[in-house]
Amino acid sequence: MMRGRGHQGRYRRLVEEFNKGQAMKTTLITTIFILSMLVGCSGSRATLTPENLDWVNKLITQFQAAPVGNPPQTIWKYDYEGSTVYYIPPQCCDQMGKLYDAGGTWICAPDGGLTGRGDGKCPDFFRLSSNQVLIWVDPRSR
Repeated sequence: MMRGRGHQGRYRRLVEEFNKGQAMKTTLITTIFILSMLVGCSGSRATLTPENLDWVNKLITQFQAAPVGNPPQTIWKYDYEGSTVYYIPPQCCDQMGKLYDAGGTWICAPDGGLTGRGDGKCPDFFRLSSNQVLIWVDPRSR
């Protein structure tokens, strides 16, 4: 009988140690989740990541050197036709929006212009694009 109790005691200790480990894992995962949510909800609306390509950073520098737009200039990232693309909305009036591929090559103007429908080369962009992410907004105010 002593032998059985010894095994039960060892088993009970193993279960307690396992439960402590699980509690630590749960606490760690919860902490990481909360921190990632806080970082994701921070006041800065720019998502400057290693994914931002040199041409995007140069475009941001150009926008910052120009007068503040109305509305403020933004850069959006989307998935479109199986690729990552970058969309720059029109600033005013009859200007056209600009859509670029990940390499910085201009693809089309999905909106804007006299008709508001862009250049007609990608009329399905807003209907078929997905995973919209704001990667930069001009922080200056008018």
